[in-house]
Amino acid sequence: MLNVLPSNPEEGVGRFPSWLHRKMPKNSELIKTMGILNENRLPTVCEEARCPNLLQCWSEQTATFLVMGKECTRACGFCSIDFSKAPKAPEADEPIRIAESVASLGLKHVVITMVARDDLEDGGALHLVQIMEAIRLRNKETTIELLTSDLSGNEEALATILEGNPEIFNHNIETVRRLTPRVRHKATYDRTLQMLKLAKGRVRFIKSGLMVGLGEEVNEVHETLQDLKNAGVDIVTMGQYLQPENRKLLVKSFVTPDQFEAYRLYGLQIGIPYMYCGPFVRSSYNAKAVFEAMKQIYG
Repeated sequence: MLNVLPSNPEEGVGRFPSWLHRKMPKNSELIKTMGILNENRLPTVCEEARCPNLLQCWSEQTATFLVMGKECTRACGFCSIDFSKAPKAPEADEPIRIAESVASLGLKHVVITMVARDDLEDGGALHLVQIMEAIRLRNKETTIELLTSDLSGNEEALATILEGNPEIFNHNIETVRRLTPRVRHKATYDRTLQMLKLAKGRVRFIKSGLMVGLGEEVNEVHETLQDLKNAGVDIVTMGQYLQPENRKLLVKSFVTPDQFEAYRLYGLQIGIPYMYCGPFVRSSYNAKAVFEAMKQIYG
C-alpha cells in the first residue's frame, strides 16, 4: 500500500487526486510475464521499488530487470529496496537467465537497473558488461538501456560500462540540490552530474530522471534541468514521488499535470532534446517508446 500526504498537509491524510487514479489492465499477458520472471528467478525493480506502473507494464509483457540481487548497500530515503552492508555475491548465471527472459518476453528494448553495490571494487561494472554481452548473443536485435548507480564515482568502472556500448546510459539525479542529502544515502548531486558528463559522447544517448513532490520549489527544478542540460543529458524523465512504505520520506505535495507540462516545456525551451514528464513517469516507463522517439529526432 502506498502512503502519501494530501496536497495540503493540514487536511490530514487523504485520497489521491483524480489524476493519480488508474484503471486495472485487462490482459492475460500479465500472468505470462510473471511466469517468465519467476521461472528465471529474476527480481524486477517494478516489484522491489513498488512501482505504480507494474500492472500496466507486465500486461504489455515488459519489465525492468534488477540485477546483482535484491539488497542494496545504500538506504535512500525514497526507495523501498532492502538494505544490506554485505549482500550476496552476484550470481554467475544471472546474465544467461536475463538473456533468456529477454528472448521469452520478446523485448526489442530492455532496461537493466541495479542495486548499489559499494561492496564490490568496481561497483558491479564488469557484471553489467557480462549481462549486455549475454543479451546480445541471444537477442541480436535488442537494444539495451542501463540505469546504474554512481559506482561511488569510480571513473574506471564507468569506462568499463561505457565500453560495453549500451544504447542508453541512464543515471538518475533523483531530486534538486537542496534535498539531495535527505533523499539520497551516499550519492551526491555534483557526482551525478560528473558521471553524466563523463558518459556524454561515449554512448548514443544520455538519460537522467528526478522525482517531484518532495518539497522542491519550481525554481529549484528549473536549476536542476539546466544542470542536466549542461551535463549533456539527452532525455529527462520526471514523475511524482509516492511514499513506498511508512519508514520512507513523506510526500509533500501532489504535482498537477499542468505543472508537469510546464516543466516539460521549460526543459525543451532550454535545449534538452526530450522531456518525458507526468505523474506516473518513472525512469524506465515506456522506455522503448522514448528510445524510438529519440531515433526519430536524431535519425
